[in-house]
Amino acid sequence: MEILRQFCRIMVITLIGELLHWLLPLPIPASIYGMAILFAALVTGLVKLEHVREAGKFLIEIMPVMFIPAGVGLMSSWGDLRPVLIPVSVITVASLVAVMAVSGKVSQLVIRTGKKTEATSLLHMENVAAEEEAEA
Repeated sequence: MEILRQFCRIMVITLIGELLHWLLPLPIPASIYGMAILFAALVTGLVKLEHVREAGKFLIEIMPVMFIPAGVGLMSSWGDLRPVLIPVSVITVASLVAVMAVSGKVSQLVIRTGKKTEATSLLHMENVAAEEEAEA
């Protein structure tokens, strides 16, 4: 029963995203509005993670099933895609490589920054301990 409540919470947020898409004349998909609203609600504490966790896990588990209609759509429009297959494939591979490279560099930067922060914290704690010993 709890997972049903969690799913309803997610659906209400999705509905709000749909309403925003309908009301605002911006070229932003309703799903993006919904994700932004859910993110803001989680960050601000309006929605607790426990209130959507299990439903979110379930949706992630069944995500591959959601790609079946898109795959069928691609197969049914194969005749239209055939002339542009090579350019689209090249662009897709180039984009994939670029995203992987940028993600790797950002991850390395975050890890390095985290290590520097840890080292700075340890150094600060050692200095405080040394000052306390000197005062005593």
